[in-house]
Order: sequence, then C-alpha cells, then structure tokens
Amino acid sequence: MTIADKITQDNGGRGFSFEVLPPLKGNGTDALFRTIDKLRQFCPAFINITTHHSEYVYTERPDGTFDRQRIRRRPGTIAIAAAIQQKYHIPVEPHVICSGATIEQIEYELLDLQFLGIHNLLLLRGDKAKEDSRFVPTPGGHAHTTDLIKQVQRFNEGFFADGTPIKHPGQPFEFGVACYPEKHEEAPNLEMDMQYLLEKQRLGAKYAVTQLFYDNEKFYDFVRRAREMGITIPIIPGIKPLAKLSQLTVVPKTFHCDIPEPLAREIARCHTDEQACQLGIEWTTQQCRDLYEHGVNNIHFYTVSAVDSVVAVTKQLL
Repeated sequence: MTIADKITQDNGGRGFSFEVLPPLKGNGTDALFRTIDKLRQFCPAFINITTHHSEYVYTERPDGTFDRQRIRRRPGTIAIAAAIQQKYHIPVEPHVICSGATIEQIEYELLDLQFLGIHNLLLLRGDKAKEDSRFVPTPGGHAHTTDLIKQVQRFNEGFFADGTPIKHPGQPFEFGVACYPEKHEEAPNLEMDMQYLLEKQRLGAKYAVTQLFYDNEKFYDFVRRAREMGITIPIIPGIKPLAKLSQLTVVPKTFHCDIPEPLAREIARCHTDEQACQLGIEWTTQQCRDLYEHGVNNIHFYTVSAVDSVVAVTKQLL
C-alpha cells in the first residue's frame, strides 16, 4: 500500500505521521531509534526523514586565519530511511531535494532508493544555503521542485536524465510535495503560490503536506481555495507544538507563520520553558481535535525538539 492509499483510507479520523531528522554526523542511530520507539505505538501512516544542504564551516588555523570547508552536518537520509523500514516495518518517505545536489546526484539517489525498496518520496526544492541571501541552484542542478518532479517522472517512465533507457526499470516512485497555508516566503502572494501547487499536482504529486501552522482557520481557508482552483489531492496539515519560551519569536521567523494572538498572549504569561511546553501541548491538542472535527483524517507532526510533546498530544487524541 502506498502512502497515498494509507492517507485516503477510512481510519476513523485518527491518522498520524511524523517527521524526524537524521542524526548529526558521527552520532549514530541510538537517539533516533529511541524517538521511533516512542512514536511507533501510534501506528504511523509513514515517517519522513529530512535531508539538508551542506554548509560552510570555518576552522581557525594556527596563524589566526580561517579555513572554509563545506560539510553536511546530517548525512545519511537514505540509509536512515532504509534502517527505519528494516527495523520497524513502517513506511518511510525520505526527502529528495534540489538544494545542494546535481541532476546526476539525484539520479544516483533514485537508484539507491530503488535498490532499497523505498518507493515513496517527498520532493522539495529545499532551503537556500545559509550563506546565500536567496536560493541559488547548484550548478548542474534544479532550480524548482517542478523540475525535480519532471526528473523523477522521467525516471519512472524508464529513462535516465540524459535520455538513456533504463534496462530494468523498477517499481515507480510515488511522491508528495510541500504546501504553505500562509504562502512560501519567496512567493509574491498566496494565489501564485497555490498555482505552483496546482502545477505539482498536474505533474503527478499524490498529496501535499503543509508547513507548520497554529491557526486552523488559515488552513481551512487554504484548503477551500485550493479546491476551488482544482487542487484535488489530499492536503495533510503539518503541526508542531511550541515547547520553549524562545519559540514565540523564533518560530515565526524560521517558518514564516503567524502565532495567533490568543496563543501569543498565553505564552507571554509563561515564566519557564516547562510552562510554555505544557501550554504548547494543550494548544496543539485542541488544534488537532478541531482539525479532526472538520473532517481531517491525518495529521503530520514535526517532531524536532518536540518529541515528548508530540507523544503527549497524540496520546490525548486516541
């Protein structure tokens, strides 16, 4: 069963999926597997695994100058996806991104995924490099998610990027994409941003997962407008509990989403991270219950720095 099948089946309105990070370079899998151990009790429809652009780090030399090197702090997305699938038999969905990769490198990723029996992907452009003021495509890479989708679909049809036939095409990939109820930070307006989602659907996306949000009305309005313009694929709400006082300002800046005034007011009254964390659990639980009451069948949780909060919320939803 594909992920699209799982999220559209009748599950009584209590479906879950989770996003996790690969471990930092050299850290091993113990901490990640402890996270999965906490999440698997909820029978997730899938677990997706992020991937990250390499970045520059600066190391001071003995003479006081600095050496600049590119490294990936969290390598191993494909290997981690395979490890989760093998150990837990949970459907996995690794991110495949344009950022930091050439077309040839993406092709090798697709081959590796096919060899490993992983056929569900989340296709994304990826974030800009930290040192860049705007997204800069990797030389020989893609500038847009739609270009990446076309490459994957060409692969599904049995051809490499250079047009060479694949002698033994395997099982085609199925994929989801991202969407943004409060628009992507680089989009000039929400309408144009939604046109990109419509194009991703036309090219073969089977579902979309939203950027995190805290105001359900914005999600409902986004879905309504999407349906009116012909977007018919499932739209899965992406949710992340607030867990620290600092997130009142960090989250809107990082994820380009608003904190509703009632939530912001209550966080401002908290004096400790523990109080903010409990408030985050309470708000998210009510937010999710409201989503289910409005006909949502599946909720996707972003677990980074919030695993225990996500577990607490999900237990209350069962």
